[in-house]
Amino acid sequence: MTTLPLTPASADHGHLHCGYFERGECRSCALIETHYGQQIADKEAWCREVLAEAAPRVWLPTFAGGLRDFRNRAKLAVGGSAGNVTLGILDQEFHGVDLRDCGIQTPAIRAVIPVLADFLDATGLEPYDVAARRGELKFVHVTAAPSGELMIRFVVRTQHGLDVLRSRKGRLFEVIPNASVVSVNLLPEHKAVLEGSREEMLRGESLRMNLDRVDLHLRPQSFFQTNTAVAIGLYNQVAEWVDAVEASSLWDLYCGVGGFALYCASPARRVTGVEVSEQAIESAKVSAAELGIEARFLAGDATEFAEENLSTDERPDCVIVNPPRRGIGARLSAALESTGVEHIVYSSCNPVSLAKDLARMPAYEVTQARIFDMFPHTKHLEVAVLLQRR
Repeated sequence: MTTLPLTPASADHGHLHCGYFERGECRSCALIETHYGQQIADKEAWCREVLAEAAPRVWLPTFAGGLRDFRNRAKLAVGGSAGNVTLGILDQEFHGVDLRDCGIQTPAIRAVIPVLADFLDATGLEPYDVAARRGELKFVHVTAAPSGELMIRFVVRTQHGLDVLRSRKGRLFEVIPNASVVSVNLLPEHKAVLEGSREEMLRGESLRMNLDRVDLHLRPQSFFQTNTAVAIGLYNQVAEWVDAVEASSLWDLYCGVGGFALYCASPARRVTGVEVSEQAIESAKVSAAELGIEARFLAGDATEFAEENLSTDERPDCVIVNPPRRGIGARLSAALESTGVEHIVYSSCNPVSLAKDLARMPAYEVTQARIFDMFPHTKHLEVAVLLQRR
């Protein structure tokens, strides 16, 4: 396979030259031909326009995400044929496009993709044919920790695929010794999703995501930001805000594996994390125990928890919310608006839904805002705001 070179010199001049994009094989990084400085400027202008009515008092400098080598998770569709698989995406005709040299992936992920392809070729398993609705191999998900350890997840259609991969796990561990977590996920249905509900572990339980101050534990179906360096910047910024407002008690709603809660925890601060995923809560508890942090993590619906506890002695000084793209919605916005919580930190991957939620909470003003470019070369971004009750 031939690709145009990905060289450090291209990064020095604010561009990442990608052969896949230039040949029209992959257009996922829609802004890759735009100078990175211009990408940042355009995102800042758009985000400020969307949040104009909220009128943040201070905009902090954007936290840049980098030109290349930043993505810590690859969601690789399996294409090609038995013995000659591709790992990357499927084109409009559902043919496999191999992206093993993708420049935005971390070097650890780029290095392991050819090894995974050879391993899958040796199994003789057929890639899933979307049009014909037959075949076995659907996806391979790879997550890389800063340490270089990997979590590898194979998504297959049937028990047969699981049995074949299980029978060859010894070989896999030999050729990828830094795979500390390996699992097989079953997705028998023909639908546009990346995983099914059943997961069988072949090695390990969770990937240790070693960050600058905290080790988080990611299980196969856990969520984590795709850009590790920017995630660390976001966690540190939120912790700085929480410290600055001198919060003695804190809720982290939609806490995931506990990143915000654990970064903000201190001996003088009561911390509670709430997340609907029981797996994520168990991971957060493991991290807290390792760090010796007295934090409470509960599995449950964030909105219901807030509605039940905001009017009690449990009400905190500060609430962190980090919802999915739809935002926190009318119910949680109303619950926060009607109580005396002094500060809210809202981390959002969708400025449009953030603006709607802020409009529902006129009792709060936005004192600081900051963009975190979690997704370079795309229109997507993360923005965090600090709210203070008027």
